[in-house]
Amino acid sequence: MKTPESYIRDPVRKWLKTLGPNCYRFSPVQMGMGSPTLDDLCCIYGKFVGLEYKAPGKVPTERQQLTMRQMHQAGGIAIWGDSSESIIEQIKTTLGLQ
Repeated sequence: MKTPESYIRDPVRKWLKTLGPNCYRFSPVQMGMGSPTLDDLCCIYGKFVGLEYKAPGKVPTERQQLTMRQMHQAGGIAIWGDSSESIIEQIKTTLGLQ
């Protein structure tokens, strides 16, 4: 059974695959241990990018917002969205991939 987030996540991951060797993606499985993180951790054209997928109308939790702030403070990029189109567009815009 697919989750609402999977309808957003799956097209983004498919698009990321089209970047070939210019994109490394890791999907951590959180088991309540270690530092919190986002749904996907990527290196895209040499830039660290954290991605958080939300069901339509949902927003990141306080913990996820803190994680995104920490990524930004460390010089990385953190992107979230509730549609695959918005996430892909944010990646393209942020990294200048038009």
